[in-house]
Amino acid sequence: MRIIVTSIIAFALAYILDGINISSFWSAIILAIVLSLLNAFVKPFLVLLTLPITIFSLGLFLLVINAIIILLADKILDGFSVDGFWNALLFSLLLSILSSLLYTEKKDPD
Repeated sequence: MRIIVTSIIAFALAYILDGINISSFWSAIILAIVLSLLNAFVKPFLVLLTLPITIFSLGLFLLVINAIIILLADKILDGFSVDGFWNALLFSLLLSILSSLLYTEKKDPD
């Protein structure tokens, strides 16, 4: 279910943002799968590799790592393209914010 929600968000962001292009909804689904795999396998290695600068920047360097993951997905996939680092950074930031807003569970006041 998370992959479908992420692909819907990514497809909507590609429609809104100028520097992001996704050719079809199937490409958005494949993008969500590739992003989940990159986040599971590549991102921990990048975080460990850049741990000193991440600590020094108080965690803000993780935004750069997220943009790098988006750029890696751009290189891997044919139906997805990003026009530069700043567009990847904006896309990853908005994707993270919107995904976290939709994935939060609403708690009852009971």
